[in-house]
Amino acid sequence: MGTDILQFKIETEREEDGRWIAEVIGLPGVLAYCTTQEDAIAQVQALGLRVLADRIEHGEAHPALVTGLTPDDL
Repeated sequence: MGTDILQFKIETEREEDGRWIAEVIGLPGVLAYCTTQEDAIAQVQALGLRVLADRIEHGEAHPALVTGLTPDDL
């Protein structure tokens, strides 16, 4: 039995003030600012999952369409 895990493409960048910003590519507006890169990634992953769940629940999109993954990737 295989295990498929939904993975987001995440970009991170350190701001001039030292904070880290993480953004899920393919989900506009899904970003998080945190004091560490690890926290930013964790926060943006959680937010991305909530956004996807909400869109799927409301029939707005299939996860593959939102994330750019194919159904085989899920």
